[in-house]
Amino acid sequence: MMIAVAVNPRASFGRGVHAGNEAAAIFEQAGAGVLLLCEDSYAALAASVDKALAAGIDALVVVGGDGMVHLGVNALAGSGLPWGTVPLGIVPTGTGNDMARALGIPAHDIPAACAAVLAGLESGGRLIDAGRASAPGMSRWFAGVVSAGFDAAVNERANAWRWPRGKARYHLAMLRELASFRAINYTVTADGETWQQAAMLVSVANGQSIGGGMKVTPDAVLDDGWLDLFIVGPLSRTGLLRVFPKVFAGGHLGHPAVQIRRVRSVELAAENVAAYADGERIGPLPLTIDVVPRAVRVLA
Repeated sequence: MMIAVAVNPRASFGRGVHAGNEAAAIFEQAGAGVLLLCEDSYAALAASVDKALAAGIDALVVVGGDGMVHLGVNALAGSGLPWGTVPLGIVPTGTGNDMARALGIPAHDIPAACAAVLAGLESGGRLIDAGRASAPGMSRWFAGVVSAGFDAAVNERANAWRWPRGKARYHLAMLRELASFRAINYTVTADGETWQQAAMLVSVANGQSIGGGMKVTPDAVLDDGWLDLFIVGPLSRTGLLRVFPKVFAGGHLGHPAVQIRRVRSVELAAENVAAYADGERIGPLPLTIDVVPRAVRVLA
């Protein structure tokens, strides 16, 4: 059994190296061979993961947050190998850990997360869907949510800051973004139906939450072959500020500005809007987003 453990040392504000070494030691104690992949940049790490897959490994384990899950899903779904051949394990040590939360993997508990990976290797894990976001010359896979609107703008602002750490950085960025944000005019096509939509944000979700537990689509299911289209219509700053805190508990459902519908494919277009997938910037709209059932095997 050969496990590749991928960790970005810049993740978790520099704590990534320690977490990766601890996870590698646990897998070695369990009798597995370990290939520890640790690079200075996200792009270099993705290249190292691709080389490991080409050489042949039995599992890929990512150590970090949702950005590392995003790296793993893109490596596996885009590898050219039959889907599910190499499973994905997650040791969540990031800020948000939304995919780990959806899969029931303990966050910031490296021994418990590694135990879940080893148990998944014995049981075979589970197959989940993956989303795919495409534009001319670009295609990216995602496990959780594609966001394009207020929440993506908050991500853009928060990612430019080094302080504060943790969820407080996201919350502060949200307050700062509120000062100037206006509703966006989208063109939305969902399963062939097209309409114009003024909205504060539009998200397309395979998972349930963003931003460290904001349950935008609490009824989303990872392996049902559907995506959840989440739209928040025009709101005043006060109205948006009132709605957003409710999202952590799913209390926004039923609000007149909120729409959720199950879809298999969505096309989004708007001017000067960047999209994020699993918290990672993927580029500007327009995008075509669809679901690929049972595309990734996860050790959970």
